[in-house]
Amino acid sequence: MEQVGPRAGRALRRAVLRPGSPPAEPTYQAEEAPSTLHFAALAGEQVLSVGSVMPDPHPRSPLPGDWRVRGMATREELRGRGLGAAVLASCEQAARERGARRLWCNARTGARGLYERAGFAVEGGVFELPGIGPHVLMSKPLP
Repeated sequence: MEQVGPRAGRALRRAVLRPGSPPAEPTYQAEEAPSTLHFAALAGEQVLSVGSVMPDPHPRSPLPGDWRVRGMATREELRGRGLGAAVLASCEQAARERGARRLWCNARTGARGLYERAGFAVEGGVFELPGIGPHVLMSKPLP
């Protein structure tokens, strides 16, 4: 995994997470913030999988050291090969190195298994993000 700039994975994120959204706009708030870290699996300059992590308070029970995982996306034909898991592990490691005590995310229901295999637990029921689809809040303590 390589640490990349915020624009490196934008095309993949758009295709997977926000089809039809304007290509010049950030995929999510704080995508270009200096505290947001981005990691990608690359083949040359082609982004195969991407994810980001940033300091962000947990939406239900904020605590010091909360970090959020966002913008996880893997090319459809490459899913199930461990690329997303490797990107997520890089995000976790980077957050730990910067003092994170807990990771959290709004996971698409189809990606729930990826996060569960990485030690995340579901908090509550399924909710709908308008225009995006069903999600679950998940978190993982970092001892």
